[in-house]
Amino acid sequence: MTARALMFSGTGSDVGKSLIVAGLCRLFANRGVRVMPFKPQNMSNNAAVTEDGGEIGRAQALQARAARVPLSVHMNPVLLKPQSETGAQIVVQGRMIGSAGARDFQARKRELMPAVLDSFARLKADSDLVLVEGAGSASEINLRANDIANIGFARAADVPVILIGDIDRGGVIASIVGTKHVLDPDDAAMIRGFIVNKMRGDASLFADGMDAIAQMTGWAALGLVPYFDDARKLPAEDALGLRELLKSHDGNKDRKIRIAVPLLPRISNFDDLDPLRNEPQVMVELVERGRPIPSDTDLILLPGSKATIDDLAILRADGWDIDIKAHVRRGGRVLGLCGGYQMLGTRISDPHGIEGAPRNVEGLCLLDIETELGPEKRLENVAGVIAGTGAVFQGYEMHVGKTSGPGVARPFLVFGDGRPDGAVSSDGLISGCYVHGLFASDAARAEFLSGLGADVTGDSYERSLDDILDRFAEHLARYVDIERLLTFAK
Repeated sequence: MTARALMFSGTGSDVGKSLIVAGLCRLFANRGVRVMPFKPQNMSNNAAVTEDGGEIGRAQALQARAARVPLSVHMNPVLLKPQSETGAQIVVQGRMIGSAGARDFQARKRELMPAVLDSFARLKADSDLVLVEGAGSASEINLRANDIANIGFARAADVPVILIGDIDRGGVIASIVGTKHVLDPDDAAMIRGFIVNKMRGDASLFADGMDAIAQMTGWAALGLVPYFDDARKLPAEDALGLRELLKSHDGNKDRKIRIAVPLLPRISNFDDLDPLRNEPQVMVELVERGRPIPSDTDLILLPGSKATIDDLAILRADGWDIDIKAHVRRGGRVLGLCGGYQMLGTRISDPHGIEGAPRNVEGLCLLDIETELGPEKRLENVAGVIAGTGAVFQGYEMHVGKTSGPGVARPFLVFGDGRPDGAVSSDGLISGCYVHGLFASDAARAEFLSGLGADVTGDSYERSLDDILDRFAEHLARYVDIERLLTFAK
């Protein structure tokens, strides 16, 4: 039997498309349905390494987890990874094919549609149901001509669409009804129903609103979904998810351990922070530009970056290099992950122009290492132990560049095959490595945080994610007309 498919588009970014698709994946998986997530085009610097050796957006990795299926490059065939305000790296079916500015990419999108449709067909051949997530807003008519991410894909693949609006941000009636009115009639006809997400308070107060939207659009009202607070504990798709971290600081002032993270413009894979901020004794504070790093910080964590050299320049421009070195003089600790690890060395060279014009720059000189960026990208799931301990970890590497120097003789991690990774300073205060997802491993997280003086809960981070997904699936089952929703799948 041919698999059915249903697409979920939004009235805008961050309306909850990714989370709703993840929740539905878990709901249907729990019912014994072989369900697959799919997003034709994604823009995110939060990515994951797949079983078939490529990379996809972090949201699709979470959705695959919810569906209890292995990660595949075909779940997100086109991934854009921003490197500047107007340009991004282009990843197609898991592999980098180059970079392009925003205008150039719009012209190239049409040639990427065959790869998108190929990946979609592969998933359909291996599933009962494919749940498709749109990108951004369904009403971006200025980008419609070459669209592969929203209604353009829906029309090409003949997939019905459900529109999601966010009542929490206000104006949801106008945003849903307005979508109907700005779309070409043939595009609007692809939309069969709508869901209003993130309702707070008395849901009965919006009953008339749901009826009004249905009457003005002709679309089926499929559910008014109350706000689900624990969603903030799940890995976020893109930098919009950093809002939750920024909002969470005030309630965490009494926590025992303070970890400061300079908020660099091209931060990547920032879900590395999630297991840390979920620990009750740990406060993870994102330090916005223009603010100094707090002097009472226990650990400064330099996260991954999609443009390491440019982010290092901004770190210096904001005076954070001075704050970091003062912190080290006071006996404070510093950890660099991936791009942050590269910044800690004495030099970063880019002879091939991977991040712009070829250049060499001085690092922070806190680890005796040097990095040379190169055209080959390392994508690999890894496992091992924190060096000198029995603390095991699982994670993944996703980086360009090779790091060498005397400092690597004191590795931070040792992989299962005996290969070392990272470096630790002679006094043990400075460390870094290439592994993402390190702290999702409970033993590694406990070992590292105990070194900072924190008492960790011992709770399983991975198990907590599955518990949240199960509860959110039940949440959707209560508030969305699932049976009617399925009637629209084709």
